[in-house]
Amino acid sequence: MAKQFPGHARRRHTLALAAAVLALCGCDDLFHGYNGNEIGAGAAGLDFHLLGAAGRATSMADFRGKYVLLFFGFTQCPDICPSALSRAVEIRRLLGAAGRHLQVVFITIDPERDSPELLEQYTAAFDPSFVGLAGTAAQTARVAADFKIEYRKVASGNSYSMDHTSTSYLFDRGGRIRLAIAHKATAQQCADDLRRLMRGDGDRL
Repeated sequence: MAKQFPGHARRRHTLALAAAVLALCGCDDLFHGYNGNEIGAGAAGLDFHLLGAAGRATSMADFRGKYVLLFFGFTQCPDICPSALSRAVEIRRLLGAAGRHLQVVFITIDPERDSPELLEQYTAAFDPSFVGLAGTAAQTARVAADFKIEYRKVASGNSYSMDHTSTSYLFDRGGRIRLAIAHKATAQQCADDLRRLMRGDGDRL
């Protein structure tokens, strides 16, 4: 079982946070055999330019040739983020040998506390291949807005937690965003979607 970093604040879900993601999805493209929602062509070209381990500048171009599972969260998240990353571990296991072609990327929405170094430790606790990325407050806001991710600070005693959209995104090997995956989706459903996407792209992985 993947290790979980301790969290000290409670997260809340709202329909408004999840519903915002639907703006990325073309209404005619929602149910074409995938468990996740297909992303409309209007979202093509979505990218990010953030910092990874050792302050290395990182964008989608660094992951070309791999499928990318992207999630936004924060290291002190007590439940949603650890469960999303644990699901990603299971997805890779279910894919077997093809799992090596899946790159998991975790972008923090709490850059005030999550440094690239802390993110590297956090993601490695789940799988050493997972990548954690951080930006400035302005960069974070811009990338989150591009991906229709809503987030906000929530006071908790002398500190704070973060409310945030819990959707994951799946990119194909060419760096094109293809699916929005709900947090409630199982690892098996996600693995099935990935296999279908691979077959549709002509991959024999």
